[in-house]
Amino acid sequence: MARIELILPKMGESVAEATITSWLKQVGDHIDADEAILEIATDKVDSEVPAPEEGTLSEILFQEGAVVKVGTVIAIMETEKAGAIAPAASPAQAAASNASEKAVPAAVMTSSKSVMAAVASSGDRFYSPLVRSIASAEGIPQAELDTLSGTGKDGRVTKKDILSYIPKRSGGALVQTAIPKVDSSASSPLTSSPTKANPAPSAPASVKSPAVSVNKGDEIIEMDRMRKLIADHMVMSKQVSPHVTSYVECDVTNIVHWRNKNKSAFEKREGEKLTYTPIFIEAVVKAIKDFPMINVSVDGTTIIKRKNINIGMATALPSGNLIVPVIHDADTLNMTGIAKKVNDLAQRARTNKLTPDEVSGGTYTVTNVGTFGNVMGTPIINQPQCAILALGAIRKKPAVIETEEGDFIGIRHMMFLSHAYDHRVIDGALGGTFVRRVADYLESFDPEREI
Repeated sequence: MARIELILPKMGESVAEATITSWLKQVGDHIDADEAILEIATDKVDSEVPAPEEGTLSEILFQEGAVVKVGTVIAIMETEKAGAIAPAASPAQAAASNASEKAVPAAVMTSSKSVMAAVASSGDRFYSPLVRSIASAEGIPQAELDTLSGTGKDGRVTKKDILSYIPKRSGGALVQTAIPKVDSSASSPLTSSPTKANPAPSAPASVKSPAVSVNKGDEIIEMDRMRKLIADHMVMSKQVSPHVTSYVECDVTNIVHWRNKNKSAFEKREGEKLTYTPIFIEAVVKAIKDFPMINVSVDGTTIIKRKNINIGMATALPSGNLIVPVIHDADTLNMTGIAKKVNDLAQRARTNKLTPDEVSGGTYTVTNVGTFGNVMGTPIINQPQCAILALGAIRKKPAVIETEEGDFIGIRHMMFLSHAYDHRVIDGALGGTFVRRVADYLESFDPEREI
């Protein structure tokens, strides 16, 4: 009988830890090789951890909700194969394992470069960082917190306990408690910590959510983990960046006719569908090359001008949530390469099979609101990027057509481009000229182009 240590695998260059969301197997269960043992979640994607080989789960070292560093032993398996016992966990891993027995499972992801969240204590009683943060946000002093009865291990106060207590404390009004906001510098590996020499301009004080009354017949729905992360990221973006949006109407008749003519042959040859998205992304990439100061991030009072052009494409999931897979080095791909990337990332996004690296490192984002029949939108910047483009629905409209023989009215395929940008570093001249250049590339598309 051999023992195997199940280690939390590396999930990408930018991911240092993950939350254990669900154990699919319990102690004593038989597990086949490559069968999923547990589900984990990072601040980017959810994934499963498979068994390295056939065996029995003999020990679980971390419970659901625990935040664990990559490389830490999270469980022990036993196999029927004879062999040497797997090496014991390192002192650091052993310490983390011992600490996990006393730690309250954390429910909020910390920075991807931080270690496992320590648990604060008061005397002999322990409180998780999440409980501490909620108490602080609601103005609950330590003495009052110590009076709460907990339903967690050893009577510890859990998130559910403190959220249940808040309405009673506030006289029956249900307070919409905000999940503690992750530091904006941790939202992406692209942003480094502001230096002392260049401190970030002071941000406005956080606005406390108003009290919300619950009426008879109302349904209370707890946000899932991804929705909480999205909500936090969107609020942070609006607090950090003064958003400005410029709009351009674009004639894409040539593109529509070209795609209709080539999509069947392209699918037969490449085994891929030819959508409008790669055509739009190609135009965006060309415009970024013309205006590289669109492809930037802000770190305090410094501007980081990105060398790589990594295009994020916002993708709606079946759950209703949103994820943004990234086409890295999009400027090195031709139309066929972009089309293959778009289809692959979109498909795996909807089946929850993206890797953390595939949703990291974006420098500019495109979102297609036209998919939902919307003609335009006011998108929120995906921090730490500084701009985002919303693509509206393509509609047939009467339009003035200029020719050498004179102007006349014709039916054209038109769409709106909505460009939102960070006014700290992108002024109206640059933001507006950029989206106009994207439209110019789309309108000048060669209808005889070969692919």
